[in-house]
Amino acid sequence: MPLDAESFDARSPHTLAESDRQHAFWADAVADAVENRVEAAIEAGERDSDAPIVVKGGISPSGVPHLGNMNEVMRGYFVAEALRERGYEVRQVFTTDDRDPLRKVPRKLADLDGNVVGLGEVEDAGALGRNLGKPYTAIPDPFGCCDSYGDHFSELIRRSAEQLGVDIDIVSNTALYESGEFEDATREVLANADRARKVLANYQNKVDADYVPFNPICAECGTVTETVTSIDLDAGTVEYRCTDMEAGDNVIEGCGHQGTATFREGKLPWRFEWPAQWRVLGVDFEPFGKDHAEGSWPSGDHIARAVFGDKPPVPMVYEWFTLNGEPFSSSAGNVVLAGEVLDLLERAVVHFFFAKDPKRARDFDIHALDQLVDEFDRFERVHFGEVEGPETERERAERVYPFVVDEVRPERVRIAYTFAAVLGMTDDLDLRETMARRSGHIPDDAPEWATEDALDRVPLARNWAVRTDNEYNYRLAEDLPEVDFDANTEAALTELAEFIESEGPDGEALQEAVYETARGNDVEVGDFFTAGYRLFLDEDQGPRLGPFLAALDRQFVVRRLRLEG
Repeated sequence: MPLDAESFDARSPHTLAESDRQHAFWADAVADAVENRVEAAIEAGERDSDAPIVVKGGISPSGVPHLGNMNEVMRGYFVAEALRERGYEVRQVFTTDDRDPLRKVPRKLADLDGNVVGLGEVEDAGALGRNLGKPYTAIPDPFGCCDSYGDHFSELIRRSAEQLGVDIDIVSNTALYESGEFEDATREVLANADRARKVLANYQNKVDADYVPFNPICAECGTVTETVTSIDLDAGTVEYRCTDMEAGDNVIEGCGHQGTATFREGKLPWRFEWPAQWRVLGVDFEPFGKDHAEGSWPSGDHIARAVFGDKPPVPMVYEWFTLNGEPFSSSAGNVVLAGEVLDLLERAVVHFFFAKDPKRARDFDIHALDQLVDEFDRFERVHFGEVEGPETERERAERVYPFVVDEVRPERVRIAYTFAAVLGMTDDLDLRETMARRSGHIPDDAPEWATEDALDRVPLARNWAVRTDNEYNYRLAEDLPEVDFDANTEAALTELAEFIESEGPDGEALQEAVYETARGNDVEVGDFFTAGYRLFLDEDQGPRLGPFLAALDRQFVVRRLRLEG
């Protein structure tokens, strides 16, 4: 039975998913809460024992679906996997709120390949300005490749999830309305309009006695309007007048048309639509960002209980993360899509990032991806007992690692990300492998598959070096550059070649030898480093010279230092 509209005691979603702080992985604590919910419903005869558990995420397809939006996918994924491990059938759905009206024209868009572009680069950007106030699925795709603007960005979300290895069932709100699946929920809200108004008044201003929680789509101009003048529950229709709609600081003008719309020809306001989704889709768990925690969630919880008489799903609030120290912003161009990230990192590293505590804000700093990869590599070594770590770190690595990799394989090999960037200075695949073996990054007994997987990190690190134009963004000069050194410099280069040929030093020993050889031959140290960079990179600067030369093929280095090729 619905609760009384005034007696509701709002609960904080921050505490609902914290059922067991002893778990090493936050997803297990959430899975406990979901499992308890499901078992209680089965015992009460409220659900079939073989009904799948439904994990949901959602987004309004209003613009570029960036990596931050993938929180909705990845948080649900880990909980779904924890539940599947316990033997449950789980359906992970992702709703696109594509019947929402377009309220402003975005400055940036993305094509289906994930390329972020400005409006001037889009074939029919004017379609957006001409269709303000209309549902996303009623607006032509400005790229001309999908049925609508909403379908275009829903497809981008699907592709991003697929790239991250997550199988989601995309559910269109427009389809739910048009098929009639929202019809009963809409009727229930309108049948209890007085109760709905009383509940909403706790969370939203300007809820007067004339407010009706339904937004028809004007048959004349196609915009979503907010003025309902009468309701016919038996016929499943409303009478409306197309009036102005506020859109931030702007107003989208209504055409004044008066008409009739069925419950399939409009939409519920968001605060009612969200709990209607829970009912129609049978949602058991939904994560959401902290922006919903203080507003949308309490009202959704209240509406579910007081208007629908439903128990809301298990919630989980996640903190946002930033990109390069700044908030994600499609309009400002501060976005990165999942596909772009996967050009820089292995999928396991991206999963590792999302597997971290969702209650902590984090920065995804593209310039510091080497630190994230190093953290993942250590996490992996801790899992396999190859390095020591505190008990909590070992427990977390033991539990979480299998969730972030496709397969647990102790024989795997990892090349340090920054060294992979060094290897990326050459396109010679054989030379890359030679350098990796010589440096000890690939052991002699590594299986062939492990060697191939390890070297797969090289083009990713190369992309990172180029994208950030960092200290590894150089190319190995595979032919001897045109150089003209004085006699002292040539003598120092020859001496360094002899030392390398006879001693085979490691990177640090070779770095020190560069200093000593320069001083011993009366060559300025800075000039000698420049000579080395000229010989091997045809540049005046580069990465630390000693470790770089130690990684190269020894005979190649010796010949080059002797100016022989």
